[in-house]
Amino acid sequence: MGEESFANATFEEKLEMFYGKMTDKQWENSIEQVIYICRDYCGKCPSHVETGEQNLAFCMIGKSSVITEKKTCLCSQCPITKTMSLRWEYYCTNGNAIKLSQAGK
Repeated sequence: MGEESFANATFEEKLEMFYGKMTDKQWENSIEQVIYICRDYCGKCPSHVETGEQNLAFCMIGKSSVITEKKTCLCSQCPITKTMSLRWEYYCTNGNAIKLSQAGK
């Protein structure tokens, strides 16, 4: 798949390209890379700030057991959203992108 095709692919198409082809170690490394980016988004999000939540990258790991109030969501501003063609918000309370996709949301 070419660069332009990748850029225009849906989340599900991108997921199919990567998921299942990654080893557990590659998946862990991918999460670490997303967490690094998420510090500027999840880490500063009004829904996350002052909750005591230590996790980030909810689009990958799933919803928080700590965050319960939806204040404002910065997910749409995160570069991961564009890179992976994510179309949801509030992963911290709604769950990760895979589950949201499978639920048909």
